[in-house]
Amino acid sequence: MNDIDEVFARLARSPFRRRFTLRAADRAYLDRKGLPEILAHASDFIDKRLAAANPANDGKQTPFRGHPVFVAQHATATCCRGCLAKWHGISRERPLAIEDKTYILAVLERWLQRERGGESNEPRLL
Repeated sequence: MNDIDEVFARLARSPFRRRFTLRAADRAYLDRKGLPEILAHASDFIDKRLAAANPANDGKQTPFRGHPVFVAQHATATCCRGCLAKWHGISRERPLAIEDKTYILAVLERWLQRERGGESNEPRLL
């Protein structure tokens, strides 16, 4: 796994990743449910969609909208095993370990907290 600060610095230089931001409905849902519940949803999505080695439909298993976590996954390149390998150094050839899941949740939490705070979507070095 890569250092989260390094990953966020690289993500900030990606025009594709920078374009993701929470819409008003997603932000309202996050505020209504609270971050702990949203992260519980994220944990469930990780287990169901990403945890297996070489999951079926890899690269297409995460919708682009419909839940704040989906947006966060695309913004942070935690949306598929291919992106996890490329951006985070997590091999797609093995199931995710508990440490991998914990790391992914930390990445998602950091992005969601930043979005919740209303920061701009300009490139940032964190």
